[in-house]
Amino acid sequence: MSGNPLSQPDSLAPPVLSASDVARGIGRLFARNDIWCLSEVPLRNGRRADLMGIDAKGLVVIVEIKVARADLLGDAKWPDYLDFCDRFYWGLPPGLDRAPLENEAYRPETCGVIVADGYDAEILRPAALEPLAAARRKTQVEHLARIAMRRHMALLDPLCTALDQHG
Repeated sequence: MSGNPLSQPDSLAPPVLSASDVARGIGRLFARNDIWCLSEVPLRNGRRADLMGIDAKGLVVIVEIKVARADLLGDAKWPDYLDFCDRFYWGLPPGLDRAPLENEAYRPETCGVIVADGYDAEILRPAALEPLAAARRKTQVEHLARIAMRRHMALLDPLCTALDQHG
């Protein structure tokens, strides 16, 4: 069979992973470590956390997922998440260049790095503990609990979604 070899997929090229693939891998890592999370959590400052969870000690974790270099370099609003968590991680696919995260602008002394695919994840750099004030943590935990209960009820009874006045 003759064909254009340029049209054939390169078996050595890394697979293109979506943010949901990375989120699934991180979710599995977190579950093994007793951290339970939700995706796409709206914050009171108008931002939306890609993953937000609570560990066994009640500490709040946020993961900002980036699957493209341009998206990573172009996000100037990510520090807005730091006021809503005790630990902050970047979540990246294995093939994405992590070098920018070593730059002082990305606060490597504070922000952790997790590399994930659709099946699993690994923490390459732990996130520093930057404790929230107790009142802020309580508010965040309650906010997460209400979102989780709302989503759970919507799965059990879709009519609940139509009755939900708080979205």
